[in-house]
Amino acid sequence: MINYSATYTDQYQLTMSQVYFLKGHKDTHVIFDYFFRNLPFNSGYAVFAGLEDLLETLETLKFDQFDLDFLREKGFHPDFTHFLKDYRFKGTIYSSREGDLVFPTRPILQVEGNIIEAQIIETLLLNILNFQTLIATKSSRMRQAAGSKRLIDFGLRRAQGAAGYYASRAAFIGGVDATSNMRTGRDYDIPLSGTMAHSYIETYDNEFEAFMDFAEVHPDNCILLVDTYDTLKSGIPNAIRVAKKMELQGKKINGIRLDSGDLAYLSKASRKMLDEAGLDYVKISVSNQLDEHIIKSLQDQHAPIDAFGVGTNLVTGHPDAALDGVYKLACANDKPRIKLSENVSKITLPHRKQVFRMSDDEGKFAGCDAITLDSEQDIKMMYHPIYPHKFLSLEKFHKEPLLEKVMENGIRLTKSQSLSEIARYSNEQIQKLPEEYKRFDFPHLYKVGLSHNLLKEREKLITKYRK
Repeated sequence: MINYSATYTDQYQLTMSQVYFLKGHKDTHVIFDYFFRNLPFNSGYAVFAGLEDLLETLETLKFDQFDLDFLREKGFHPDFTHFLKDYRFKGTIYSSREGDLVFPTRPILQVEGNIIEAQIIETLLLNILNFQTLIATKSSRMRQAAGSKRLIDFGLRRAQGAAGYYASRAAFIGGVDATSNMRTGRDYDIPLSGTMAHSYIETYDNEFEAFMDFAEVHPDNCILLVDTYDTLKSGIPNAIRVAKKMELQGKKINGIRLDSGDLAYLSKASRKMLDEAGLDYVKISVSNQLDEHIIKSLQDQHAPIDAFGVGTNLVTGHPDAALDGVYKLACANDKPRIKLSENVSKITLPHRKQVFRMSDDEGKFAGCDAITLDSEQDIKMMYHPIYPHKFLSLEKFHKEPLLEKVMENGIRLTKSQSLSEIARYSNEQIQKLPEEYKRFDFPHLYKVGLSHNLLKEREKLITKYRK
């Protein structure tokens, strides 16, 4: 994991914090909500990712001496920088479980603490959670398209700098089976996968010799890249020759990879040639600017593909590139707070809150989450957050609270989970989501509503501040 210090933040977090400190407000007790307003990729859901990294970072976050010297050079008050020498996050965090499915407007995570500690971590929190949730969601959509076929992250070289490190982590939560990213694979115990580049073959005068050397050095993990020159006239025939020679040594090549051209046509033609040579065990992998829509198209064409290598479109979150997650004040000094807007959808929700998920008797998600005041234990109805005349009875559903305390006094309360555990849990949640919410085109709208009491509290504050 990247080693962060507390200057991994925006300047205005520190300029505001200096005012709080110098004007005697540093002990103001606050609650912030983390949520997003729009689902990425026109998807019907998002996959929450990044929580483990955030909690681990917050436990050790501080300003080191280099940070403090830098802040003094930039004109921050010496009393304030002296105060920051002992800065630690000692707040409380309530959160949804990493890997869970999340939806717009509802709190995914709440931060509670003094105003300075809560303010300084905002940028870090948004940076980690927004990006990893975006990539985990993209990966999940690719997994839905690929079905049971193997899905491999090849995206590090196309990622925006060091973001590729966390993209591979998030992609595994969303559903990839392996990654080419050695560093993330090492740090998070993700299975590794890789073949060869065209340059490897080009360094040889003869394609067959290049293939043969690779197979002899990697006899138990040999996948041959067959499109350097001519896939059907050169690449596949040479791969067949190598496979036959390896059989004489009691070995089998694993597969071939296609990285260009008409992948549906070439995979079918390659499969036919391999089968006719008695090599039905040789798998076919494809890559080249794949996304969930291309994978679905290849599947719909019954292309005999066993594995999809996904890169650019995965790790950059194409075409959305960012999740619009925000961090908004909900309470200060035990008083509810609200941000008003001419755009009703941007009016925030006050108070400490809980979120309940509705499910049916079979454990399937009912397609609705209800946001309530933290003190509410059971609710009968939920109301549309913008059109309160629209409401839904919740009496027939099972209700599961989603926000649990995961950190207190800056110390995590929950056992650290492995990435495999998080990915497995996320897949279990996906299985509970009805198919109509997983469609690529016009997915069913997952409803998020407010309890009557929360609705009333919001209306009271709107009336108060609009007088």
